[in-house]
Amino acid sequence: MKLMDARTAQAPGSGHRVAFFGGSFDPPHLGHLAVARAARAALGLDTVLFAPVGSQPLKPDGSAADFEERLAMTRLAIAGEPGLAVSLADAPTSSGAPNYTLETLLKVRAGLPADGVLFCLLGADSFFSLRHWHRSAEIPFAAQLIVASRPGWQLDELRAALPAGLTIEAAPGAEATCPDVELRSYLLHNSAGESAPFYLLPKLNVQISASEIREHVRAAIEAPKTGSELLPKAVFDYIRSHGLYR
Repeated sequence: MKLMDARTAQAPGSGHRVAFFGGSFDPPHLGHLAVARAARAALGLDTVLFAPVGSQPLKPDGSAADFEERLAMTRLAIAGEPGLAVSLADAPTSSGAPNYTLETLLKVRAGLPADGVLFCLLGADSFFSLRHWHRSAEIPFAAQLIVASRPGWQLDELRAALPAGLTIEAAPGAEATCPDVELRSYLLHNSAGESAPFYLLPKLNVQISASEIREHVRAAIEAPKTGSELLPKAVFDYIRSHGLYR
């Protein structure tokens, strides 16, 4: 079995074990923070890079808030959080073309030290749409996948969600560095004989859609002197002061 070369890339000063966490962050919420903290603890990550996306190919209607607003909210959401940082790797392109995750991951990898390891952190919804992404079968070999899921996922469910041409098997043991976070380990294989680690965080699925959160925010804003139990306070205050999601 030929294992994927673990040498990857990362932004200067971010450490050697880095997870790319892309998404709309429209808005960033406490579920995003919980997933990032758990992944960092479980896999001994130096940095989780929160990367608001400019244009998602599978969301032609775009985001409710513009990129600069989502970037500002993301900065506020992670302010003071150890090991969390904002990345502009998935910012809007000068041509206006969609952002493709594989291309972004390769760009991030190119900036990592020679002995660095790059991971790609996904929520459950993102993982189940993975097979529809641009050159999706190559993504796990550009960055090791970490997927936050609901409890009880079976191997058959993971297998059914994988891009065509990939297979999966359970791997012995786990690399968890934090006893408080459950981690399951697998190996992905492609038709070229390459293998890549795959990690599951089985108790971290955040089953709240962005549209539901925006509805919640609208209701909270209309109630005087209230905040939001789903958002960091600084993010909620930004949304209210800038009149977003009304």
